[in-house]
Amino acid sequence: MEELLDPGLGAVRVFLMREDNKRRKLKYNLNAARLLTFGGAYSNHIRAVAEAGRRHGIETIGVIRGEEHLPLNPSLAHAVACGMTITYLDRASYRLKDTGEVLARLRAEWGEDVVILPEGGSNAAAVRGCAELPAEIGVDHDVVCCPVGTGGTLAGISAGLGEGRRALGFAVLKGAGFLAGEVARLQQEAYGRTWSNWEINLDYHFGGYARSTPELDRFIEQYRVEGIYVAKMLYGILDLARRGAFAPGTRIVAVITGEPS
Repeated sequence: MEELLDPGLGAVRVFLMREDNKRRKLKYNLNAARLLTFGGAYSNHIRAVAEAGRRHGIETIGVIRGEEHLPLNPSLAHAVACGMTITYLDRASYRLKDTGEVLARLRAEWGEDVVILPEGGSNAAAVRGCAELPAEIGVDHDVVCCPVGTGGTLAGISAGLGEGRRALGFAVLKGAGFLAGEVARLQQEAYGRTWSNWEINLDYHFGGYARSTPELDRFIEQYRVEGIYVAKMLYGILDLARRGAFAPGTRIVAVITGEPS
């Protein structure tokens, strides 16, 4: 595990844990013969599900937001090469993809036996997979930080933490106050209870998902990190440390997720 060295951290120590959270989210979702999931045209989740399907002999269907564009971009072309069937939902229907009407339509088209995995892969099974992460942290720590897109990784990390430790998520979406409810819902579905050892910081989204600013761009260039998820988290950790938000001597593990590279 690599330690992040920055004079602005003062007496706070930050360790970087490189982690494929897509693999963890899928671990307990791969007991289906047919798996359908959702994503944008450049979704790493779609790519990960397609690759897992190929490895485990599972039929996969990717429902892509928007209209078909040919030739396929490299992400979708790779998914198809892995054996995934690609289909599309117009943007209006895609916004309603979690409603009973749209889900019933998809089951009518693809079969009642198809298992439907939410966009981003966050469900109760994904939470159980992510809950195994804290046990694999190889350094003493007080706080585990992760980026938050859908809440599944944070929900699992929180559930797997030892006594006296806490989890801090950094939302990459603008207006993401709803994510607190999502994390609690996911924990309840996975374990029948919730934990109080976590929180989500909403201040480092830099304009919203996949948005940036010149300041964040300079940070990405300086630290050579992925910009949609990881940079926002690391910037937030460093900024909070400089502001004295962490007690001196706090040991932080920053989870460098596999989203997206």
